[in-house]
Amino acid sequence: MLSSLRRSARERPASGFNGLAAHLRFTFASALALLVLFALLRLGLLLFNRELIGSTPLASFVEAFGNGLRFDLRLTVYILLPLLLGVLSMRVMAVRGLLRLWLNVCASLTILLGLIELHFYREFHQRLNSLVFQYLQEDPATVLSMLWHGFPVLQLLASWGVASAAMYVLFGWLERLTRGAPAVRETGARRRGSAWYTRAAVFGVLILVCVVAARGTLRQGPPLRWGDAFTTESMFANHLGLNATLSLYDAAKNRFSSHRDNSWKATLPVADAQAITRELLLTANDRLVDAELAPVRRDFQPPADGQLAVRNVVVILMESFAGRYVGALGSADGITPNFDRLAGEGLLFERFFANGTHTHQGMFASMACFPNLPGFEYLMQTPEGGHRFSGLPQLLGARAFDDVYVYNGDFAWDNQAGFFGNQGMKRFVGRNDYVNPVVSDPTWGVSDQDMFTRAAEELGKLDNGAPFYALLQTLSNHTPYALPEQLPVAAVEGHGALDQHLTAMRYSDWALGQFFDKVRNQPWFKQTLFVVVGDHGFGAPEEVTEMDLLRFHVPLLLIAPGVTERFGSRREVVGTQVDVVPTIMGRLGGEVRHQCWGRDLLSLPADDPGFGIVKPSGSDQTVALIRGDRVLVQPKEQPARLYRYRLGGEPAGERIAAAEDQPQLLRQLHAYLQTATASLLANTSGDRSGEGESEAVAAEVPLAVKAAPPARPDKG
Repeated sequence: MLSSLRRSARERPASGFNGLAAHLRFTFASALALLVLFALLRLGLLLFNRELIGSTPLASFVEAFGNGLRFDLRLTVYILLPLLLGVLSMRVMAVRGLLRLWLNVCASLTILLGLIELHFYREFHQRLNSLVFQYLQEDPATVLSMLWHGFPVLQLLASWGVASAAMYVLFGWLERLTRGAPAVRETGARRRGSAWYTRAAVFGVLILVCVVAARGTLRQGPPLRWGDAFTTESMFANHLGLNATLSLYDAAKNRFSSHRDNSWKATLPVADAQAITRELLLTANDRLVDAELAPVRRDFQPPADGQLAVRNVVVILMESFAGRYVGALGSADGITPNFDRLAGEGLLFERFFANGTHTHQGMFASMACFPNLPGFEYLMQTPEGGHRFSGLPQLLGARAFDDVYVYNGDFAWDNQAGFFGNQGMKRFVGRNDYVNPVVSDPTWGVSDQDMFTRAAEELGKLDNGAPFYALLQTLSNHTPYALPEQLPVAAVEGHGALDQHLTAMRYSDWALGQFFDKVRNQPWFKQTLFVVVGDHGFGAPEEVTEMDLLRFHVPLLLIAPGVTERFGSRREVVGTQVDVVPTIMGRLGGEVRHQCWGRDLLSLPADDPGFGIVKPSGSDQTVALIRGDRVLVQPKEQPARLYRYRLGGEPAGERIAAAEDQPQLLRQLHAYLQTATASLLANTSGDRSGEGESEAVAAEVPLAVKAAPPARPDKG
């Protein structure tokens, strides 16, 4: 009898769990449940804010949900990590109670954020972002009062409880459903489940699948970014493609992670810093507005005699176009004969500098008119990059200018499509839009001559009665150099390791010359202001001061009818890329409200030497203020040092031991960085009222730019 009972016990069904297969079924079922939850939250956000749908076609929202699936897959992988790692251990797979608890907690938090976002989006038309943490740092009593009286808190909490309970029931049902048939234990040695090598092989396959899902893309280069959701003409639809939890996580990571430690720390009283910054930026042609809300927002009325007879603007951002090797700036190496020829037709700025040493910084400084700040060197990829800036897309978009952005490469790089689409640009032509290009480089895309050829076609299409602006960006002068096999120029020799780089620069210069020769006889040419500017320089054998100014020195060339007659052919005033937008607006004429962190270089008093603030890319937190022929360099946690520099064919720098105005220069540097950083974090750097600014004030700004939604990249 006892033997029979023991046999029966050995043969009794297991507790309902029967190994690896059951665990995989539970994992996949949980993943599906989470994806459905995220889709329902997205649908809820759509329905709750349905007044924003307007005339947006259904296809745009279908596309938004498709984009959202990619972001949801990433979050799903993160949530399922304990279950995925559990494949390696039979004991972990057996503790389904704890795994269910983890899934319930994650789902409940996701539901809470989704419910909060319903009203957050209605209020700010933004997904959850750093403003959440800003509110958490405010007075708790005030914030709690605002929430209690301004939102249906009890209803939201009740909905959260019901939805969380529903997910609890769902995960319990899935757990029971995926147990499978009971497994009878054998009478011999106790079974240990699947062999370790089987579990290891399955784990390897799962990791491969999850890495692809977490990246969110199969493309070469960076993983999925928020800019990848900006694929339709509707800002609302684009925002729907994002995931609330991931958006808030990215905001928290960028707000509280190490890069925040590198952001500029305030050293001056706020009022003093703002006063010094305003003195730096405001001229006799500016009238400060919204002084209590924004640091340097002003109405700019350029002098009437500074306006040119132009209606279009074409900005050409030249990759790695170092001033050190430009013949018109003193180089005798013969690298840029075409640019030198063009410089004879226009106005060349000899002391012009990039705000950073990366294309990314050159783009947002030149087009969005915002400086390169410590801790925010990759602004276009951070949550703050989603802010609206007082740049060319907003200012010219408000004047009903058409636009196009023509580029050799992939707009996912540096989050360009997301950033510039959010700023208001509508048409994008990138690497996948070229037919039979001369060069199709697997890394960057097509060659500069392909880009300029396509640009000439696109500009011709824009000449349809309305004014237009364009951004043309080159790329061939960037390693690994997208050059044709048969070069149309002689290869550069005699510069050692720089030979290949300088050959690519010579090729880019040739492509630039070909472009101007091609469009010179077009009817729109004499109605257009061309702005040719380098995005940054590159290392040269000479290092001018510890800041290595040659990495920042780039040309700025303006070509337009009447520009040399009015302003001459050369200017020595110091400027940086944040001065590009106000200088353009000054030539177009008419009052404009903006908050550019630069000035119109052609409406300054004759005795103003100009100034610029620069910073290298990466973790190097050294900053510098350039004024006239001197540069004040401020390394992090070290004393500032003042230099006198010389550019041209024989660049050099010398230390100035003592100068009476060094303390003043240092205060100006600190004030500018402190004020710009505070404005960025408070989202008050646009040309219009931002978060925290009253709707009444916003309504009183007649010159404010109305945001234009980004569009799907043009496919030609």
